[in-house]
Amino acid sequence: MTADPLARIRAAVAAREAAGLRRVLRPRAADEDVLELAGNDYLGLARDPRVTAAAADAARVWGAGSTGSRLVTGTTDLHVELERDLAGFTGAAQALVFSCGYLANLGVLTALGGPDVTIVSDAGNHASIIDACRLSGSSVVVVPHRDLDKIDAALAVVGTPHALVVTDAVFSVDGDLAPLGSMHEISRRYRAILVVDEAHALGVVGTGGVGGLAAAGLAGAADVVCTVTLSKSLGSQGGAVLAEPEVIDLLVNAARPFIFDTGLAPSSVGAALAAVRILAAEPSRASRARANAARLAGIVRDLGVETCEPAAAIVPAYLGDPRRAVAAAAACLESGVRVGCFRPPSVPNGRSCLRLTARADLTPADLDRAATVLAAVLS
Repeated sequence: MTADPLARIRAAVAAREAAGLRRVLRPRAADEDVLELAGNDYLGLARDPRVTAAAADAARVWGAGSTGSRLVTGTTDLHVELERDLAGFTGAAQALVFSCGYLANLGVLTALGGPDVTIVSDAGNHASIIDACRLSGSSVVVVPHRDLDKIDAALAVVGTPHALVVTDAVFSVDGDLAPLGSMHEISRRYRAILVVDEAHALGVVGTGGVGGLAAAGLAGAADVVCTVTLSKSLGSQGGAVLAEPEVIDLLVNAARPFIFDTGLAPSSVGAALAAVRILAAEPSRASRARANAARLAGIVRDLGVETCEPAAAIVPAYLGDPRRAVAAAAACLESGVRVGCFRPPSVPNGRSCLRLTARADLTPADLDRAATVLAAVLS
């Protein structure tokens, strides 16, 4: 035993620093003069007066917190109203609100998984899915990114009575769309349930932002379970599961992240409910976000930097070395444009990148400003 119990921790931090992988918190000010291309507020609703007023009204009516877990005192009439509107907007049978999207994924895969279940998971899936797979008690097969043949091959040799196939709809770094229709066909062939995380798709993909599943004609499919977040396109906080009543009933009774977690705060519920209704009334926000993402991708591509054709609002700019990515992000911020910076383990080694996120409310002047700064930093 070492005399200094923190020695190994200091060594781990030093090793991350040397590799260019140390992360630090950088608070932002409310009144900063920065063009925001790093956040996930894809529809520009986080500061919409209708959304913030709904948050404030809910706090005044219901209090600052939900006061308990959903099964005790943490379910209000407002929670039920949000669940009804989410299900109606996406075409799902029912919805169940969690306190965040991360816990929604943990709840689904731990409740639906187990020793008699094999989970087939895309290599590009979000950390919340990866952690949920690890905690599920299931056998897990990780298949190459968007590889339908490998999904088919994995399901063909499953040695358990049940199987799940899990994928992001839009992948959080590359910004590409999963082939949901084909994945559903393969899953159905082997009687597997398809689990889709629509975190980066809801509000952006499909006509009016109905999401990837609805765009693929899979809204309300009985053998599909969908998770969403309320903290991206809806500008609030929280998560939800959209599924058949039997699945929702199981989650209420068996999903530990639902049962033992304090319910989502009323202010976040009220904000998300207002945002869903705005999205339904203003469907052009989704197409504007996608158009602005396409413009950002064109800017990056014209600079000779590798990117992807965006399926939603995410535009990566691959720089390879993590130190270069950190330096580029810092240089952008110094010039008044905030961009995301993704390094291992968030991305594979050699794939460090800037991640630009489009918003529906970006103006032509905003995009011109981004082009000028990116040209100065990346050229």
